[in-house]
Amino acid sequence: MGFLLARNGTMVSTRTTTPATRAYGGAIAGKPVGMPMGMPHRSNLLPQSLTPVMRPMPGMSKQTAGLKVHAVAAAPAARAAVPAVKHAHGFSLVREQFVREYDSMVALYKHDKTGAELISVANGDENKTFGVVFRTPVENSFGIPHILEHSVLCGSRKYPIKEPFVELMKGSLNTFLNAFTYPDRTCYPVASTNTQDFYNLVDVYLDAVFHPRCITDPKVFEQEGWHYELDKPGEEVTYKGVVFNEMKGVYSSPDSVYYRVVQQSLFPDNTYRHDSGGDPVQIPGLKYPEFQEFHAKYYSASNARLWFYGDDDPLKRLELLDKVLSEFGVVDVNSAVETQPLMVEPRRVVHHYSAGDLEEGEVPKAYVGVSWVLTDKELDTETELALGFLDYLMLGTNASPLRKAMNDSGLGAAVIGGGIDDELKQPVFSLGLKGVDPENIEKVEALIMAKLEELEKVGFSSTAVEAAINSIEFSLRENNTGSFPRGLSLMLRAVGAWIYDRDPFQPIQWEDALNSFKAKLASGSDVFGPLIRKYILDNKHRVSVTLLPDATLAKAVDSEEKGRLASHVAGLSGDQLEKIAAETAELRLRQETPDTPEALKCVPTLQLTDLDPKISTVPTDVTKIAGGSTLLTHDLFTNNILYAEVLLDMGGLPGHLLPLVPLFCRSLTQMGTVSESFVELTERIGRKTGGLSVSPFTSPVRGKTEPIAKIMVRGKAMGDKAGDMMQVVRDVLLTAKLDDRARFTQMVAETKAGMESGVISGGHSYAARRLNAQQSVAGWMGEQMGGLEYLTFIRSLAKRVESDWDSVKADLESIRKALLNRNGAIVNLTGDTSTLARAQPHVEELLASLPSGPSGLVMPWSAKLPAVNEAFTVPTQVSYVGKGGNLYANGYKLHGSAYVIDKYLGNTWLWDRVRVSGGAYGGFCSFDPQSGSFLQLSYRDPNLMETVAIYDGSADYLRGLTLDKDELTKAIIGTMGDIDAYQLPDAKGYTGLSRYLLGVSDNERQARRDEILGTSTADFKAFADAIATVSGDGGRVVAVTNAEKAKAVSDAKPDFWTVTKVV
Repeated sequence: MGFLLARNGTMVSTRTTTPATRAYGGAIAGKPVGMPMGMPHRSNLLPQSLTPVMRPMPGMSKQTAGLKVHAVAAAPAARAAVPAVKHAHGFSLVREQFVREYDSMVALYKHDKTGAELISVANGDENKTFGVVFRTPVENSFGIPHILEHSVLCGSRKYPIKEPFVELMKGSLNTFLNAFTYPDRTCYPVASTNTQDFYNLVDVYLDAVFHPRCITDPKVFEQEGWHYELDKPGEEVTYKGVVFNEMKGVYSSPDSVYYRVVQQSLFPDNTYRHDSGGDPVQIPGLKYPEFQEFHAKYYSASNARLWFYGDDDPLKRLELLDKVLSEFGVVDVNSAVETQPLMVEPRRVVHHYSAGDLEEGEVPKAYVGVSWVLTDKELDTETELALGFLDYLMLGTNASPLRKAMNDSGLGAAVIGGGIDDELKQPVFSLGLKGVDPENIEKVEALIMAKLEELEKVGFSSTAVEAAINSIEFSLRENNTGSFPRGLSLMLRAVGAWIYDRDPFQPIQWEDALNSFKAKLASGSDVFGPLIRKYILDNKHRVSVTLLPDATLAKAVDSEEKGRLASHVAGLSGDQLEKIAAETAELRLRQETPDTPEALKCVPTLQLTDLDPKISTVPTDVTKIAGGSTLLTHDLFTNNILYAEVLLDMGGLPGHLLPLVPLFCRSLTQMGTVSESFVELTERIGRKTGGLSVSPFTSPVRGKTEPIAKIMVRGKAMGDKAGDMMQVVRDVLLTAKLDDRARFTQMVAETKAGMESGVISGGHSYAARRLNAQQSVAGWMGEQMGGLEYLTFIRSLAKRVESDWDSVKADLESIRKALLNRNGAIVNLTGDTSTLARAQPHVEELLASLPSGPSGLVMPWSAKLPAVNEAFTVPTQVSYVGKGGNLYANGYKLHGSAYVIDKYLGNTWLWDRVRVSGGAYGGFCSFDPQSGSFLQLSYRDPNLMETVAIYDGSADYLRGLTLDKDELTKAIIGTMGDIDAYQLPDAKGYTGLSRYLLGVSDNERQARRDEILGTSTADFKAFADAIATVSGDGGRVVAVTNAEKAKAVSDAKPDFWTVTKVV
């Protein structure tokens, strides 16, 4: 497989998770950056340039747009196609090919001594990427590959310290540093634009996977996997471990449970029937020798697939790898993934998920879906491509007929499944609904089957096919991977075929297949009907899954775990309990004892002299346009693509309408216009642009109470279609219909379902919003439009739409009236000189079409939430604990060293105490230099008040630090890696816009950069004094947890917080 396409709505960018794409990410500073539950779904089987978007780093959205110095790139720079060397450094060339789609010479090598395979991609991209991938099929749900993925990065033969991974985070300029575990493979990728830094990363990762400390040191296994925890005999014995608690969080999410059941039901006979991430019920059954044996078996050089990409020396790559591989020989590794035989009859599966107690009159809601394994044979390129187009046509946007039928049915709250997914050996097709009433369960499958039968017969309109072709081709040629390295995008695509012993070149070549497929469509052939019939309708390998709520399940799981522990403890002698307590103390002491400065010197790092002391700038021209509008242009090479943002001021909007703004933004593109239906509008966007989205944009501004508050329309198009894109923007702003009650009802239901799932799986983000809402008007706005206050509003709105639609419709029109004003409007354009010149007249026409109103409207709101401690309860086995306050309110004046110290605190104290010792999946902090907000947060945390105590100790930790020159230098370099983040041209233009809005000048940026580079140990003490003001009673605690834990705190401290049930 490997032909991929992103989809969702009108902006080809976001994804949903499907059952096959379940990968677990390693943690960067405990942050779920990889994929804690799954590779975000890529609407697959089509070549796809928009790569998997990693889950954002919680706590890392520091709003440093004013400081970042971004590298710029479009396509990899053109370079001569130099033939690959045929024999060198123990490698022999198997195959080479120039891949014109990415202007790259791609060579496949085999290591003579071990049989390890290497794909070496040579091009002009400075964002170099390396990866090593092992096939790691499992025979149980102990989570061995997941625990191993965490553990190998905890010290190795060449780097015998506790956490070389963390040291790299502290002192590297990496553009990607992580690892993730799929159901059948484990990947270790890194990327950097600095060549020496890149080779440092590669060396640490190679030593980590082939010579990890964890296979000789059981304490690493206990820390990352599981162990018995006992402070002293007589107290309660518990399980603790990073992966153990991570997976308890995963298994608390109904969405995750559904996808796990689907995958295991579709693949009852091969490795996919198990959970490679680990079932928290089974993880404590894993013994250390089994863990060691797994590494010995699968982490051999003979089972390795290696990847290099970028502008570094291809010969140097071979030399570097041979030094590592040459000490090994060939090992016969049977790691092949068995094919799941197709079933001869469909199956039905009923399972349960943990739900909260129902409110009076509330109906229990189910997850219902139908899924297929499409084939047990390898598909040819043309069939893969056709299936990918079919998937996009059926489900790629909210106007696509199958997705629209699901949404319009009223049978459920939101679509689940996401269509075709090819991340595993056999592609699957999955679709369903969540939020389904019991009486509608059977209707969901009937609807899916009936609509598929209809599509098989009537096909798709010519305009829908045209829109799909344009959207797909635009995405391919743009090759915009956002902050995700392009080389890693290609690696994941190639690996999707490579690990199944298929042609790894096929997924990264699409030009000929696309042209051939377009010609076939143009000939009038019925391409899609036979595919629907063969692979779906006539396919008996079908599983219907129903997931039912169970309000007693969480307590039952908890009781079962306590019962197992009690049974184990009952069989232990006093001496054995003493031993467990001693081992707990020994592990904790080791976790909390830092490596010596001498030991840390083994990890390679750069020097401050390797950094540019001067800022780089974004070319920005500001033009005032008649009528009070402003045009910003950024002259950058974009390969003839125009990127545009149109911003309208929210200043005149009444405060009570704020919670309705996100749904207003969605309505502009999802209800049609006065002259075209929702479907027609969506297809026009697909035909004429590369995507269009509308959303609110808010930000605090340092030194001001009043935030920035805008509505932003973002779009992209080829330069010759700039006029078409601006016409679409004009139409959605001025003539969008806002009266489709049925569509609006569905959007409300989708929002409610998504937030109720999100607060269980990502409670840290809700805790952060809540804390920010106590500190600033911008934070309050964010809470009103995306936090728990917003969820409360959405629940009441659902009832109001049903009982008083006219008032809702009137409010939507009031929002439009308040926003449509060219006076104060801002247009931001990014493109090359000719593209910008061609676009400007169309921009002026757009602005001239907007009504003119008064400028400088004062925002009619100035609110914050009360500064109180709060607990929000959901059915979960873990907690998300936040504490924070506003440093500016307590007298702190911004200094560039704050960026360094904030990052350092997260990578040391919070990493060691919250994650390593505490067992949470993540512990981190976030300082917002615009608002002054300082937050400390945990993710999938087994603790609650113990974590708060760690937060309160942060200031003393900083005060007690003794940093040598090397450690301080690493901290500065790591921070500069964030500040100088690599970005593509569209992101650079957006950064220029952000700086303009925030009023950040180049002089200020240079001054802040100088402060960062000049950070001293004295600055650490000063920042410690600042955060001490939000410790103890000076800060506020917000936690998302379960009712039992919240009550336990209330019982111990009756006036500590208010407790609110959310789900």
